[in-house]
This record gives sequence, structure tokens and C-alpha cells, in this order.
Amino acid sequence: MKSGVIMRADKAQSLLEALKTLGNRDVLVGIPAADSARDDVPFGNAGIGYINEHGSPAQNIPARPHLQPGVKSVQDKTLPLLKQAALFTLGGNISGAERLLNQAGATAADGVRRFITTSHFIPLASSTLAARAHQGRKGAQAELASRAAGNAPDNANARPLIDTGQYRRSITYIVRDKNAGS
Repeated sequence: MKSGVIMRADKAQSLLEALKTLGNRDVLVGIPAADSARDDVPFGNAGIGYINEHGSPAQNIPARPHLQPGVKSVQDKTLPLLKQAALFTLGGNISGAERLLNQAGATAADGVRRFITTSHFIPLASSTLAARAHQGRKGAQAELASRAAGNAPDNANARPLIDTGQYRRSITYIVRDKNAGS
């Protein structure tokens, strides 16, 4: 009994190669350690990100998750790009797939930066505000004055994760092979 299917060309090998190509790529969002250096702290922006994402009980720093929630906040935009990249890969359009992976990475990095700006994190400690005020940060001075007047701590004047903006600007993405070194 015949199936009625006529095979004109065997493209199984090229399909497997395309899937292998896409499967070996990662889109990473965060702060590359190589571009992390700062003059004001010994461990750079990558360290600042880790400490703020997970907290540090030893330094009395609460967790302020922003990387993972920031990426998740734009999944409705990045998932269609990743799906289209997969379709492009299956169709043999590797450069188009790479372009879409880069677009997904840029969208996710923008999502993290926006999340930092708009989220209501645990307010800064008075000691952090005092250090910022000593550096001339007007928002920190205003928040200290607000607390001295009996108001509850909030983020209206001095926002966690945003002081000079250097950390937020360092958030980026890379598209690389999965087996590439850090």
C-alpha cells in the first residue's frame, strides 16, 4: 500500500543543521563582567547587580530583584521574536534569525532598565540616603528631610538601584554560542 507522499528532496540534514545552529545560541541579558568596572566600588556593576538581585544579609541589603523580573516583563514582546528566529532558522535564513535574536536581546535589556525605573523596591536605608546626601544628591537630602518630618520611607525622592545611572546604563545583552566562555 502506498502512502501517496512523494519525496522530491531529502532536507532532513539541513533541517537538523539549522536546529543545531539555533540551539547553540544564547541571548544573555545583564552586565558583562568585562564592562563592569567602576571607580566608586571594588567589584563593579556586575557585583552591584548580583547583590541587589539576591540581597546581602551580611551588609543588611535587601533583595531587589530586577534582572529576571525585568526580562519577564517584556516576554510578550520577546517570545514572538524568538519564535520567528526559530522559523527563520528552519527556513535557512540564519542572518535573519541572528537579527531577531539581537532584537529580542535589546528588547529584554530595555525591559530591565524600565523595570528598574518603574518598580517600587524596598526603600533605601537611612545610612544609604545619608551617604548619597553627603555626595550632594538632592533626592536623598529630600528623602531624609521627609523622614525627619515623620513621613514613611518611600522611593519618591531617592530610588534604589538608581544613583548616578551608571548601573542602569550598563545593562545590555549579548548573543553568543552556548559553549562560549563567560
